[in-house]
Amino acid sequence: MNKQTILKISDTFDVNAIYAQYLLRVSGENSSTEDIKRILEEKPKPFVKWVGGKRQLLKQFRELGLYPPDDFDPVTNTYFEPFVGGGAVFFDLLPKKAELSDLNRELVVTYNVIKSDVEKLIKSLKKHKYDKEYFLKIRSQRVEKLSDLEVASRFIYLNRTGFNGMYRVNSRGEFNVPFGKYKNPLICDEQNLRRVSKVLKNVFIKHQDYKEVLKNAKNGDFVYFDPPYYPINKTSSFTSYTKESFLDKEQIELRDTFVKLTKRGCFVMLSNSDTPFINKIYSGIKGVKINKIFAGRSINSKASGRGKITEVLITNY
Repeated sequence: MNKQTILKISDTFDVNAIYAQYLLRVSGENSSTEDIKRILEEKPKPFVKWVGGKRQLLKQFRELGLYPPDDFDPVTNTYFEPFVGGGAVFFDLLPKKAELSDLNRELVVTYNVIKSDVEKLIKSLKKHKYDKEYFLKIRSQRVEKLSDLEVASRFIYLNRTGFNGMYRVNSRGEFNVPFGKYKNPLICDEQNLRRVSKVLKNVFIKHQDYKEVLKNAKNGDFVYFDPPYYPINKTSSFTSYTKESFLDKEQIELRDTFVKLTKRGCFVMLSNSDTPFINKIYSGIKGVKINKIFAGRSINSKASGRGKITEVLITNY
């Protein structure tokens, strides 16, 4: 099977060229069209709902012609995603070598449990029930007293049954999202969890600050930053994924890291809100492009505040 055929099939399933190249390598010339379709249909997807997740934007990323970088080699170079969240970009690219990280410890524990102990996790998830009182009981658990398996099971359960898939904590680091009202939430997607586990087998997943990427990223590697967004206004901040804030000082430090990686020869892509502050701190940097994309916003107390807004996709290539 030639590359053109695989690319045509991959367009039908809305997957990127890197994954199509991967299919070309692993499938061999004797693979049928149906074989390739089956592989594409079995591609894993994010295992959590995530406010600000990038699945809805992947097509726009590709249409800009900047994603993924043309010169990024998914076989010899490494993909880094330091604010991994739901991992939509990672699951879209599925590079051979990847390092994922996040400051949200519970999220990182969950990734690693899926990677190493998915069957026990599935068994645990099947014990949960969709009930408000039960939800509040699970939410009130002290995470530090739970095993990693229990942390992962609780994390996915609360994500699937809490309001709008939000992850928000208070100043003490306690999860405080209210119960969500759904008809029949899928708490345990065991088929996808097994697929996710399979692709994570050779991936490093760490609980660490994003700046740690500077220790390992090298020339030709691809780094994608999806940080807590800079607030559009004083009442629109949903940055509390950890108890630490991520405002002006933190955004400038991230910009400085972006510049250091650029000088090192890394391909860097960054998402953020389309605000004067973000546009200002990335303007005037040699080789950096600020692209505008449209995203749906569903988290707002007023209906007038929902709908399409612009975001920025900043690249150095």
